Amino acid sequence: MTDFVQLSVKEKVGYALGDTASNFFFQVFGIFLLFYYTDIFGLAPAAVGMMFLVTKIIDAVSDPLIGLIADRTNSRWGKFRPYILFGAIPYGICGYLMFASPDLSDSGKLIYAYVTYSAMMLIYTLVNVPYSALMGVISPSSIERTKVASYRFIGAFSAGWIVGTFVTPLKNILGGGDEVLGFKITMAIFAVISVILFWVTFATTKERVKPVVEKNTFRSDFSFLLQNGPWLVAFIAGVFTLMNVALRNGGILYYFKYYVGDDGSPIFLIFDKTAIFMSLGLMSMIVGIALTSKLAERFEKRSLFITVTILNALSMAAFYIIPPDQYWLMVLVNCIGSFVIGPQPALVWSMYADTADYGEYKTGRRTTALVFSTLQFAQKFGLAVGAGLAGLILGWFGFVANEAQTQESLEGIRILFSLLPALFAILSAVTILFYKIDSKLIKKMEVELQTRREQAVTS
Repeated sequence: MTDFVQLSVKEKVGYALGDTASNFFFQVFGIFLLFYYTDIFGLAPAAVGMMFLVTKIIDAVSDPLIGLIADRTNSRWGKFRPYILFGAIPYGICGYLMFASPDLSDSGKLIYAYVTYSAMMLIYTLVNVPYSALMGVISPSSIERTKVASYRFIGAFSAGWIVGTFVTPLKNILGGGDEVLGFKITMAIFAVISVILFWVTFATTKERVKPVVEKNTFRSDFSFLLQNGPWLVAFIAGVFTLMNVALRNGGILYYFKYYVGDDGSPIFLIFDKTAIFMSLGLMSMIVGIALTSKLAERFEKRSLFITVTILNALSMAAFYIIPPDQYWLMVLVNCIGSFVIGPQPALVWSMYADTADYGEYKTGRRTTALVFSTLQFAQKFGLAVGAGLAGLILGWFGFVANEAQTQESLEGIRILFSLLPALFAILSAVTILFYKIDSKLIKKMEVELQTRREQAVTS
């Protein structure tokens, strides 16, 4: 009989720490990587933008392939947990190498960036597709999975808070004024912490949903996936959502350095304007995430997603008209927008798990890892396109690193940080209008799938 037990706080926290581990790098990539490549490593923004786009060809193959393989994995540790155990150390090594900054020619630096970025995205897939799929089998209950997702994103954005708050001062302190050395040491610390946290996740979680064992080809699994309408909606919305995130995060350091005029001088203890802005925003977001479970119990996930996304889009668009000398107004607007959008990440991943249930409900075949891998590819694709677009926009508007910017380039930075991410947030909300899984259907699916699994065990 399938286990409907309420998950312990220990297991929820243990699962969440896996996304804390992931976000020690994922948040750095979103906030700092474009800036690191252009202003520290010395690459042209357009070249970096093109690299982000070109390397997604690897993800287009690796993400669904890892999902298909993970769905067919059977070990004494389960289907998905072994990848977390054995992938942790390569993950930490590849993450560190991205910021190792060898002394190379301009072309050598670009090749190094291509190789290390591609390697990191591949190992990220190898660990995070199974990690994400684990949420789909940690419990058969949609409500429990929503609670797990809330814990997960408190863990994720706690790492985000650490990254946003401490990376800038850490790289200054540890590097002694040498930004290259500072990034190298900071990322080495994050790498070690990430490996340990992944191992904690492996040790504290359990796979409970046991799908009926069937022989299916890769082609048939994809055929079943394409029959899953809610998955397709979630896929498109995932692309738009992460384009919004990538554009916003990719523009933040440029916005404060060149438009607001933050020169890195501390305004509170060791923290400059940019660090405080990100820190308070992420703290507000964590508070919003903590409310997800209660909100999800009162409102349909789709309606809640649309509402918080539109409100957040309005807060982002406001930055286009806020004058550069109104720093604390920026902080206030960002805190409001971050608090409002807090529930969205947990809602998204809970909805992803529901689409896996829907696929099994409709076709009789559960492809949890394939569902999560393709949706994770959608997010990575959106992130890459957004980051690539950010680099191309900077190049288009004439941005030159570490120079006084023209009015045209400042206009590009403002658009990059405000109007463009707001646009893609709205597109994400519009897409979710077509997501048709509601609470009534979820209850019906849970009962039906429970019955099928019990019959499979007794037959």
